[in-house]
Amino acid sequence: MTVHAGLAARAVNVSKVFGSGDTAVRALDRVSVELPSRRLTAVMGPSGSGKSTLMHCMAGLDRVTEGEIWIGDTALSGLSERQLTLLRREHVGFVFQAFNLLPTLTAGENIELPMAIAGRKPDKAWYDKVIDAVGLRPRLGHRPAELSGGEQQRVAGARALVGRPTVIFADEPTGNLDSRASAELLRFMRRSVDEFGQTIVMVTHDPNAAAFADRVLFLADGRIVAEMLEPTAEKVLEYMKHAGD
Repeated sequence: MTVHAGLAARAVNVSKVFGSGDTAVRALDRVSVELPSRRLTAVMGPSGSGKSTLMHCMAGLDRVTEGEIWIGDTALSGLSERQLTLLRREHVGFVFQAFNLLPTLTAGENIELPMAIAGRKPDKAWYDKVIDAVGLRPRLGHRPAELSGGEQQRVAGARALVGRPTVIFADEPTGNLDSRASAELLRFMRRSVDEFGQTIVMVTHDPNAAAFADRVLFLADGRIVAEMLEPTAEKVLEYMKHAGD
């Protein structure tokens, strides 16, 4: 897959409507956004602003009502469900708040699971680099119940990275973690971008998490209402205070 003008993914005039008639809810309202490769983008906004809906649509997990999503140079609207599944398998990584690890598999087996489903073997050198980056080598033989929350989330992060996807989407990845585990995961995500050339889009409500990003997109009422480059926790918090006025 080639990447359009340095973009890992993009949305053009995307709307998403749930329901119909008087009960219709417009979760996204003509959103256009570009996600540059090798960058960490944070997406923020109040509950119901459309941030998770935007991420799910851009990841190919949900179909848009209007507009178009591209991953690399592939438009999602023309794909069948099978083609969409294959594209997600090859080009999209996920890190979700609930970890989504299989309890009967070891950490190592969970990390390799998406590639095993796809009938692919991980590149050994890359796999080793990812495992060492997340510090999980001594824990690969342990099942999720034997791991801390931070370790489980790092397994989820490694699983997303090991297939070298075009883009990784992370939905509140630090939401279930304490401050120390959160900082560990965020440093790993930052390193994944800076050293490994990964592209990550992270939905978060935490100004400290957003400060790890290259830029922050702010949503309200299904629209992107502001963008902040080189964010700091203080600048994000200040914006959020005024946005609530």
